[in-house]
Amino acid sequence: MIKVKICGITNLKDALAAVEAGSDALGFVFCKLSPRYITPKRVGEIISRLPKNIIKIGIFVNARENSIKNIAKNCSLDILQFHGDESPEFCRRFKNYKIIKAFRVKGPLDLERIARYNVFAYLFDSFSQEKLGGTAKRFNWEFLDGVSEIKRPVFLSGGLNHKNVQAAIKAVQPRWVDVSSGVEVMPGKKDPRKIRAFIKAIHVVAPFMGQKKHRLKPDKSGNYDDRKTRFVPKFS
Repeated sequence: MIKVKICGITNLKDALAAVEAGSDALGFVFCKLSPRYITPKRVGEIISRLPKNIIKIGIFVNARENSIKNIAKNCSLDILQFHGDESPEFCRRFKNYKIIKAFRVKGPLDLERIARYNVFAYLFDSFSQEKLGGTAKRFNWEFLDGVSEIKRPVFLSGGLNHKNVQAAIKAVQPRWVDVSSGVEVMPGKKDPRKIRAFIKAIHVVAPFMGQKKHRLKPDKSGNYDDRKTRFVPKFS
């Protein structure tokens, strides 16, 4: 089963909407340069209201070790996501936590470089000179052609929405899909209808995971012309 992470949560209302829709994990951004930044105090308050089974992920960008560990402890985070230029050695300093290392994709994967990171999972996001994440732009999924060689969970991010997530899943076959801007009305404010449509689209295509990767190119909307699985959810 494909799991879902709704990232860039900034308030309790959005967090509960994501949980109600069926999200498996919520992401909280602790980078002050992000429009989705949220204070550790506020995150702690939100997490205290969440079901225990929801995975709480903290996103950090080139932050200091002590700061990360303090926030992780005070907020009761389950997983730490490093979205900057953190080195393999830096990631090894957090032995008490599962680590997701993010890579911003602008070309074919450098599997040797990725393999140096002995972490829980890898996340692949769109590269941008202006932003470190939440770009609302997807990258060329063909760049992940070697992703099947990776023996760790793979999170796919970057410009996903309810219209193209099926194509993304068929092309890459990730363990997780990660969305932020694709379910928003504005940076930091989620749209419950878009969240529901996004997760509904995933549930339709999920049974086909593990089959041979779909090699057809998606249309302009990011959908494959496969009438048995194609699904454009309506907002409800």
